[in-house]
Amino acid sequence: MGFVVLVLLCALTGLVFGDAKPKACLDLRQFYSSKGFSLNEVPQTEISGEHLGVCSRSYTCCTSGMEENLLNLSRREFETQVKESGRTLQASLNSQFKSFDDYFLELFNRSEASLQTSFQTGFGSLFSQNAKVFQDLYSDLRHYYRGSRVNLEEALNEFWARLLERLFKALNAQYMIGEEYLECVAKQSETLKPFGDTPRELKTKITHTVIAAKTFSQGLVISGEAVRKVSEVYMSTECVRAVMKMTYCPYCSGVAFAKPCSNYCKNVMKGCLANQADLDSEWRNLADSMLEVADKLSRPYSVDSVVLSLPKRIAEAILYMQDNLNTFNNKVFQACGSPAQSSKSEDQIKRGRNTAEEVSGTPGAQLEKLVRLSDVSRMLRDMMQYWVHLPRNLCLDRESELSETDGCWNGMKVDRYLPEVMGDGLASQINNPEVEIDITKPDMTVRKQIMELKIMINRLKYAVNGNDVDFQDTSDDISGSGSGMCAGDQCSRDTRLSVPNTDKPIVYGYPSENKKVVKGRSSQNLPCVSLYLLSLVTVLLRR
Repeated sequence: MGFVVLVLLCALTGLVFGDAKPKACLDLRQFYSSKGFSLNEVPQTEISGEHLGVCSRSYTCCTSGMEENLLNLSRREFETQVKESGRTLQASLNSQFKSFDDYFLELFNRSEASLQTSFQTGFGSLFSQNAKVFQDLYSDLRHYYRGSRVNLEEALNEFWARLLERLFKALNAQYMIGEEYLECVAKQSETLKPFGDTPRELKTKITHTVIAAKTFSQGLVISGEAVRKVSEVYMSTECVRAVMKMTYCPYCSGVAFAKPCSNYCKNVMKGCLANQADLDSEWRNLADSMLEVADKLSRPYSVDSVVLSLPKRIAEAILYMQDNLNTFNNKVFQACGSPAQSSKSEDQIKRGRNTAEEVSGTPGAQLEKLVRLSDVSRMLRDMMQYWVHLPRNLCLDRESELSETDGCWNGMKVDRYLPEVMGDGLASQINNPEVEIDITKPDMTVRKQIMELKIMINRLKYAVNGNDVDFQDTSDDISGSGSGMCAGDQCSRDTRLSVPNTDKPIVYGYPSENKKVVKGRSSQNLPCVSLYLLSLVTVLLRR
């Protein structure tokens, strides 16, 4: 009798809750196969989703193994997308660096070639016998620009000191001049100024120009490296879960056609890229500082005139010494004593000629410089908002073209998305409804790059005024609560994502609506529950 009652009750329960037929999983099977996965584990029709840890636990076409595969796929695809976006900007920065670097080094090459040609003609043996002094000068300038540990002022002082030694001996060949005497001559040079004001004037112009150029090119390199390193930051498990839920849960839920709501996608991306967005302030400051240096370099004749006029200015200095040799000798002889006459008779060196041309003002050179620097400046302005615009840009190909009210995937179903869009940066994600993130633990790779940018910004600010300052990089000393640093093997990277324990409650963006949805889809399980309860009652009644 009890058995008959149970059967009747189950039948009545089925009538009340309906007998919906499970949907076929054709769309998911086609999609899953296109991603390179085996169809062996894909069900033919929907099954209960109680085993899922990310997607809705109502009826689904996804197994736990499929969900794990889609989690790992989401990580790979999202990290690749971030890296590709970074590579595009990095390639632009590298291209601008190469363009500017080639242009500036070409200025050195043209200047040195002009010096060799004009000095060979204008000074003859006086130049050929001392050519290495000039070669070393250009070598030091190139090495300094390339970032070698060359003290620019010392290199320039060394050039003039060596040139003075060589010229003093060559122009006073009738005397026996030894090393000790030359040391005495060098001590008098600061007050006697054998080359006039040219060394002081050139030092100011050269240091200002080369320091600005060097720091500017380093800024382009540092920017590119920051983009590369920050774009390779490992995405958290919470971020990957949110991306998977947004991207692939529609397939599991049987709404493969649905794309994410625009604001929903932005919140996911802002949560995932919260640390990267914290670069924004210093990134803007860096771009502003580089634009200031670019403006200094692009002023009429600033770079070209200084580098390309080196031969003419040096020739003027040599001629000044030749023209004032008697006066200089007399003062040196008074201070250092008269040197002994040499037994060798050599012809007196004739006065040289300054045949170096003012090549700095050619329209072609000016146009080339302005075009290249304007390209760099345009790129710097375009990249200013890169980090805060990155979430929006990554959503362009993902989000639905429909408006929020027309219906789109909101993480639970095709419907409106109600939460507001979060702000930019880590601190703004404290109430992000899509990505659980600990705002007290910033990413150390990003923090280190922020310090690198600050150091570069300070160097650029000093470079505008012709100062080259090396700041101590203290980025490795960043510490404090919430540093996010770990010891031992705690930081080991697990490239394989595992589905979280399903006993842990999952927080959804729409708690009330979620309950309704789950209730509606899972109602087909209620007859079995009723059957169990009625069986228990029957046993008790029999006792």
